[in-house]
Order: sequence, then structure tokens, then C-alpha cells
Amino acid sequence: MEERDFYDERAESRTHTMTCPHCRQEGQYEIGWLVRRKKNQVGRNADERDRAKFAKFQSYMVRRDDMLGCKNIRCRKRFEIAGIQSVAFI
Repeated sequence: MEERDFYDERAESRTHTMTCPHCRQEGQYEIGWLVRRKKNQVGRNADERDRAKFAKFQSYMVRRDDMLGCKNIRCRKRFEIAGIQSVAFI
């Protein structure tokens, strides 16, 4: 079985407070995440090795966005997201 068989995937966006490194203005930005939640049970076609893998897995989120555009009308420069982890366990 593949890893995708153990998780339910869903795209989500969450708001974070970020500061533009160019103009130093703070703002609320929506960042896209891919949320992978562990299923309640293993599929019927799983063997013992798959069941052992499933027991170790846990739910997590992967950040989809790496760059944001500044919301300040005078700035509008793109900046890299540095203060937020790319993978977060739920």
C-alpha cells in the first residue's frame, strides 16, 4: 500500500500575521496548507507490514505556499515565508 492510502488529503488556508521584510508593515496573510489526516482504519487489503506502518503514522500539514505578496499598496513586493515551518504535526 502507498502512503496516500493511509491518509485523507484536503487543501486548507489559514491566516498568519507576517511582516514584510521590505516595508516592515505587518498584515494578516492566508497561507495554503495540505492537511493529511490519518484514516480511522487500515484498508482491508493491508498485510502485517502495512498495519505496523499505519500504527506509526500521525496526522500532519504541509505548507503549499513559499512566497507571499505584500499587502501594502506602495510596496507589493514578494517575500519568502521564513518564520513558519513547512511541516507541522496536528
